[in-house]
Amino acid sequence: MNTYAMAKAYIEDAERSYREAKFNLDEGAFHRCVRRAQECVELSLKGMLRLMGIEYPRSHDVSVALDKAKEEVNLPDWLKKEIDELKKISTYLAIRRGPAFYGDEKAFIPPEELYSEEDAREALNMAFRVLETAKKLLQHYKKQ
Repeated sequence: MNTYAMAKAYIEDAERSYREAKFNLDEGAFHRCVRRAQECVELSLKGMLRLMGIEYPRSHDVSVALDKAKEEVNLPDWLKKEIDELKKISTYLAIRRGPAFYGDEKAFIPPEELYSEEDAREALNMAFRVLETAKKLLQHYKKQ
């Protein structure tokens, strides 16, 4: 399997996570929507980094690797304009990942009580933006 195929597989999995996030929003499982949205973002960004030949950290927030890509890769202009926002989204949702899984363990608040519908919609919108960017980059590399 080559780099393009691996990246494509990540982005396809990101699409699955996005659909699961949307389903969870529709079901009122807002914490699960946030969790799946974060997975969508993580997989989308890791797929993008793989396409660019940038090694990414084995963590949930890949914003540092996006800085490296910005410095080392000849990115399309449309993507250069998006990098800072992609970094913010990566960090924002990575921070919310743990509580979306486990809740606030110190305060004994379960995850389903931590996130509102508004939180879930915001996370889903962020995931959509990142996923669409990843799909656009995948098409860009397919043409090369």
